[in-house]
Amino acid sequence: MKFKRPVTVAEIAQIINAKQIIGDETVPIYGINEIHRVGQGDITFVDHPKYFRKALESLASALIAPQPLNVDNGKVVLVVDKPFRAYNKLIRHFFKKELPQGTFIHESAQIHPTAHISPGVFIGKDVKIGANTIIYPNVVILDNVEIGNNVKIGPGTVIGYDAFYYKRWEDGTYEQMESCGKVIIEDNVDIGANCTIDRAVSSVTIIKQGTKIDNLTHIAHGVIIGENCLISAQVGIAGKTILGNRVILWGQVGISKSLTIGDDAEIYAQSGVDKSLSGKKAYFGSPAQEARKAFKQLAILRILAKYWDIFKNLILKGNKNKRNERVV
Repeated sequence: MKFKRPVTVAEIAQIINAKQIIGDETVPIYGINEIHRVGQGDITFVDHPKYFRKALESLASALIAPQPLNVDNGKVVLVVDKPFRAYNKLIRHFFKKELPQGTFIHESAQIHPTAHISPGVFIGKDVKIGANTIIYPNVVILDNVEIGNNVKIGPGTVIGYDAFYYKRWEDGTYEQMESCGKVIIEDNVDIGANCTIDRAVSSVTIIKQGTKIDNLTHIAHGVIIGENCLISAQVGIAGKTILGNRVILWGQVGISKSLTIGDDAEIYAQSGVDKSLSGKKAYFGSPAQEARKAFKQLAILRILAKYWDIFKNLILKGNKNKRNERVV
């Protein structure tokens, strides 16, 4: 996410109480982002040695790190004891949350005159809602959400809540990573009742035009859903996963994090997806595999179960004959 205005490395160092600045402290910083989404002019953090090289080779202009790092490409390094907490401190400083207080529409919200807002809806800061969009009762739309034209959002749905992203400390406790990202819902999207769509940690969760989502669906932080997808009830999609266009997910499909599902893929009900899947194929099972192969395996198992006693006796008889042969 971008800051309201550019800030210098020196300003950031003061906010997070950096112990050391390596590089030019006058470098302007325009935003903050996670390491996998960071861009030129952004600052990010790295707190584990295995990611040091990735951070140094990223587009980031500044890094928050637990130790001095050798930089020769113009990057600036700010050294702190706990980079994760320093990152969170910056999020809280530059993206202060306004907690909901009663039923209201924030003064900064931009709502098209033809949009319908039902009773009991909460609309947060910097929300945009397009023409002919219908928001049903008791929907919660938190900060930094953009909703296009001709969108329908069912009762009780929550859009823009924080990412489920925690760091486990040495003493076994957890600290949540602060979220400052946003949600974009494009034109002609339908979202059912009691769905939850999390905002990205520092980038964007996107639901592209024409997609239809059933009730009780969860879409996690940073997920990108392509155009004209069909998602049935009780589907769960973990963080940073990308769905192509026209993907179909039937009821209770679960998809793990950071995967890619190709265009026109279809995943049958109650499947569990633990790896990326190519497009134009149907999948089933847990872990999901091509449906034809999965159904063949199930058929073999049914036959094996039906004739198991016969198979078992043949196996035992064979083993007995082999033992007799060895004795002779």
